[in-house]
Amino acid sequence: MDEVDDLDSGLLGIALSDSDAESGDNAKKVPQEVRTAQSEADFQAVKRTYRAKVENGEIWKTVRLPLSPQVSKPEVQTLLHAVEELYFFRRFSEAAQFARSVVDDDAGAGKLDGDTLKTLLYYEKKCSQKINNN
Repeated sequence: MDEVDDLDSGLLGIALSDSDAESGDNAKKVPQEVRTAQSEADFQAVKRTYRAKVENGEIWKTVRLPLSPQVSKPEVQTLLHAVEELYFFRRFSEAAQFARSVVDDDAGAGKLDGDTLKTLLYYEKKCSQKINNN
């Protein structure tokens, strides 16, 4: 099947080709130097000092309250990740308290957008239900 075969289906008209023809000499090969701008020595230096980030339910400890008047998107994401992480680890009481403290800190000041507040209140409610069901 060296040539492209046309399936004459009228409606769909699909063209098939042999995969060997595409992967032959016509395929562009990217030199190793172009793919990585980092030298092997630089990579080994980074590898020696790299430590994997382990999330173990402690993101909430990195949050500083009161929130600044202009909360950035990364800060909002950290708030949500913190409450989600506590929920995931089934630490419902801590998650509910954390969500409530953030909502109380905002207290209508408009630091957080409506979707974020809604999500925090949702987690607070879900956590309270989990606590009451146990």
